[in-house]
Amino acid sequence: MYRSRFTVDMNKSSLNYISSAINDIQIMFYDIIGSQAHVLMLYKNNIITKNDTAKILNALEELKTTTVKNKSNSDDIHELIESVVIDKVGIVCGGKMHTARSRNDQISLDLRLKLRDDANTLCIHLLDLIETLVLLATKNKKTIMPLYTHLQQAQIGLFSHYLLSYADSLFRDFDRLYSSYDRINECPLGAGPIGGTSITIDRKFIVDTLNFKQSIHNSIDAISTRDFIAEHISIISILMTNISRLSEDFIIWSTSEFAFIELDDEFTSTSSIMPHKKNCDVLEVARGKTSRVIGNMVAVFTVLKGLPSGYNRDLQEIKLPLWSSSEISIQTIYVIKTIFKNIIIKKSNMENIVYGGYLTSLDIAEELVKQNVTFRIAHKIVGGLVQTAHALNKPLTNLTIDELTTSIGNYNDLSIDPASLMEIIKSVTAKSSLRNRTSSGSSGFEEQTKMIKARLKKIQKYKLKITKRKKEITDAISNFSTEIDKIIKRV
Repeated sequence: MYRSRFTVDMNKSSLNYISSAINDIQIMFYDIIGSQAHVLMLYKNNIITKNDTAKILNALEELKTTTVKNKSNSDDIHELIESVVIDKVGIVCGGKMHTARSRNDQISLDLRLKLRDDANTLCIHLLDLIETLVLLATKNKKTIMPLYTHLQQAQIGLFSHYLLSYADSLFRDFDRLYSSYDRINECPLGAGPIGGTSITIDRKFIVDTLNFKQSIHNSIDAISTRDFIAEHISIISILMTNISRLSEDFIIWSTSEFAFIELDDEFTSTSSIMPHKKNCDVLEVARGKTSRVIGNMVAVFTVLKGLPSGYNRDLQEIKLPLWSSSEISIQTIYVIKTIFKNIIIKKSNMENIVYGGYLTSLDIAEELVKQNVTFRIAHKIVGGLVQTAHALNKPLTNLTIDELTTSIGNYNDLSIDPASLMEIIKSVTAKSSLRNRTSSGSSGFEEQTKMIKARLKKIQKYKLKITKRKKEITDAISNFSTEIDKIIKRV
């Protein structure tokens, strides 16, 4: 249909090679409403007649509920939809639909319409996941566990504190998604192929009708840029990386060696040969899909990095990675949220690790600091005590006065009393450690209540904002549809 200059059709294999019509089905709805808004604008500005407007709008409306099959001469969804409209109403009428518009500003519009919906959907699901983590933290404010660095036992902590750490990471992902919406929600339509049009159009009409924030003012920028896609897919990659790390923790913690948690049977599988196995397949696939999303991001950036100014056909290659990443992230967030709603926490196993190790070491050192012992000296003393206890295969609390005296012999000049040190060691417990942990944001008991309250408040604030944002789009499309119905019924 677009081959006005040529006397022959494109070679069949070449057309099949470049055609994106089938892959563009994801934006078919957005292409239809974008076309309807454009036609309505043309009518409002007396560029096409009311009768032609009604026929085109009606044909487009019917397409919303029609399964469209690709035609051999359509190389993208835009040409396919326009050809269907022309088939229905004739080229004299339907041929006016594309007046003052190019596929270049049209595809950019479609992508932005879809991406803002994807961003809102992701925000909603991500908030649900964050809320699930925070509510699980609420139930585990006193669940004692070991905290790790280098995958080695580090400090005594609370499971709620661990959960809130990931809630905070995901909040940052949410913030990035939420703020990117404004950069997505700018309207390119009216930019034409690259330099605008001489036909008197009203770009603000499209902005208002489709609930955009504003037009993209520079026509070159409007049709060339895909930085909003690069930003979106980068955010998804960071989000999926955070979820992958979370999945890794829970895969490790569900092993017999740790046995801190257990996944519900609904989210696990067994072996084809070993009947005792309970594998965390869902979490493993989440890790694997993260690799796909990161690969998609690399594919998008690789396409974008070498393009000259203006529209280039290479840009159609970033759509499939985009569809894939949005779909993967939404599915992953949903299934991870469901896992957390049904997870089994094995509190006693976590506590046994805490009480069976040397996790009170830092607390003992800090108690010595409170008695005016230099921290580095306190660090060496407690390190020596741990080495002694480890060699004797006993906890610190079971060391004798003689063993303490021998261990701290090198520091007698500091007048450290072994009996007082023994008293400190025995007074420091997991619970006392968590009671005394008062630094802001720490794993102390009191801090958990404050942190949970603040995050629940933040969730509710964001829920109201995202609900309002979605309603604005829904209301705009509803009003737009009402206007279309009025015009269609006049004929």
